[in-house]
Amino acid sequence: MIGVILAVGDSSYVDLSRGDPGPTVSLGTGVLRLIAEWAGILCVSALVYVAFLQVRSGRERTVVENIAELSVVRVSALVWTLTGGGLVVFDAADANGVTLERVLSPGGLPYLVSAMDLPKAWILVTVAAFIIFCGAWWTRSWTTTLVLAAVAVLALISPVLVHQVLVGPGHDFGSDLATFGVPAAGIVIGVPIVLILVTARGFGLPPRTLRRARALLRGAWAVAFAVEIGLLLFKTVLLRFALTPTAGLIAVRLLVLLLVAALASALIARLLDASSPDASRAVALRHLWPLALTAAVYIGVTVAMTRTPPPQYFMRVSAMEVLFGFEMLKTPTLAILFGEWRGNILFAVVGAVAVILYLGAVIRLRRRGDAWPVGRTVAWVLGWAVIVFATSSGFGSYSGPSFSIHMMVHMGLNMFGPVLLAMGGVVTLLLRATPPAKRRDVAGPHEWLIDIIGSPIARLVFDPILVFLVFVGSYYALYLSPLFEEAMRFHWSHQLMNIHFLVSGYLFYSLIIGVDRPPRPLPHLGKLGFVLAAMPFHAFFGVIVMTSTTLIAGNFYAYMRAPWHDDLLADQHLGGGIAWAAGEIPLLIVVIALCLQWARQDDREAKRKDRHLDSGVDEDFDAYNDMLKHLADRGRLQPQQPTASAQRKDTGS
Repeated sequence: MIGVILAVGDSSYVDLSRGDPGPTVSLGTGVLRLIAEWAGILCVSALVYVAFLQVRSGRERTVVENIAELSVVRVSALVWTLTGGGLVVFDAADANGVTLERVLSPGGLPYLVSAMDLPKAWILVTVAAFIIFCGAWWTRSWTTTLVLAAVAVLALISPVLVHQVLVGPGHDFGSDLATFGVPAAGIVIGVPIVLILVTARGFGLPPRTLRRARALLRGAWAVAFAVEIGLLLFKTVLLRFALTPTAGLIAVRLLVLLLVAALASALIARLLDASSPDASRAVALRHLWPLALTAAVYIGVTVAMTRTPPPQYFMRVSAMEVLFGFEMLKTPTLAILFGEWRGNILFAVVGAVAVILYLGAVIRLRRRGDAWPVGRTVAWVLGWAVIVFATSSGFGSYSGPSFSIHMMVHMGLNMFGPVLLAMGGVVTLLLRATPPAKRRDVAGPHEWLIDIIGSPIARLVFDPILVFLVFVGSYYALYLSPLFEEAMRFHWSHQLMNIHFLVSGYLFYSLIIGVDRPPRPLPHLGKLGFVLAAMPFHAFFGVIVMTSTTLIAGNFYAYMRAPWHDDLLADQHLGGGIAWAAGEIPLLIVVIALCLQWARQDDREAKRKDRHLDSGVDEDFDAYNDMLKHLADRGRLQPQQPTASAQRKDTGS
């Protein structure tokens, strides 16, 4: 890596029309990035190990102990925090092409950080790593460990998503590929080293841990290798620039991934054959240096790639390609909106995985002899079909330059898709399809899911007041502030906005008509009030947009200059009408569905009580009859008191 930096010299800065910040900044940035990559990969891998690979049995099988794996998390997170903070300064100088003295001058760092996105990403990494460092000292919950792992993954991909994959034609594909590839490659590189560190400290690894690690590494390797092929095509513009340093560095990473897979497989196989903890420790130490050296080569090549501008940097692109990665020059007719697709890799992959897992769970239930309603399966599949259609069809492509089409996609992700997903009952299905572990057995997916459902985090996420405020308030906070314009400028932020639409809609409708029981279920009357309270806010937002004379994200749409877009304000008014109509219609449908559910539940409850009474096993009914019988018997057994006239006759009066 250092050799690449020295060989490149100032040529990369000249190619990017930047000043040369000097060898201190250039070498310092590279070294800090190398250490940060190591720390981030080990931190993510150690958290993944603690959450999914470490086996615990008995009543405390979802309790995380303060053991060696958490010490790896703490040390790596601390190093990650320090190097991330250093890279805020060094990358501010490197990305702007200025010396370190200029950055450290009064007011220099805030100004230079605001000018570039990479230093901002390192601020996020620094904060996230410090949160992980603090959390690793007190966490004892599996759910908290899972949250820390998610934060670590977010920190790992943040500097990547704002760098080379965000530039050039097709960068929407490159960004989505990196979202999957960076964590997968980190697991492939880091998990075997974590296994070695744990074994070397005298902690024996049970066979189930090793088998889980082997399955995880195989899946992660397949994802990482496929992503590397995709990035090779993206960065070399479909191999038009195959004879470039970038292509050679990616080829080296592909070879290293193959070598790591072979070494990790051999390590796990020999650990499974080891007869004692001492033998396992010897096996681990023998494999430490080959795996560490191979990982160092991969990380070094990765850092060298960040110092070498890829070919797609220098492609001539239009304003649309700068913002979205592709052009939309045709007028968006119905044929184009429905017929011309550009796959959104993120939502397409997540949707495909979600449908496959759901159908697999249904098949497993039916093989076991249990039934699962067909309607729920249809709802789940249709829900993801709506989401993929909204993001990958012409509607998804044209949602960037057209506010009205964007609002259609928004409604699909926030209204129609989540309604169907909530009716799918995926949590109930997974609980029924995954077998519970025996009392003394180790935790598995069933126990993990139960732990998530009963956690304080789940209760917070499904809090009705919070869900309502996020679902309703997001419209006003996003579109009536500069946040929407900022979110539309980058592919990663656009994807994050779409994820927010989907998640907030799913949480809202899960509380109302969802099949799964939330941590804090609402009564039927509360559900109805929940929906009726949201309807005026949607209508009011639509009216605001329809009657506004100020353009929402006006600079963004003006900069794009779509040739078929001649009246931005009229398009915005159309978007407001779509928000009003498309927002009210699903809510009305939900009200009708909720009333039907209410009626059916009351009918089922009445029938259940009738069957209970007819069977003669109702305790309250029997107790009431026993009381009446007891009173009647007591009346018959009690002696009759003589009347006053009878007493006078007896006394002769």
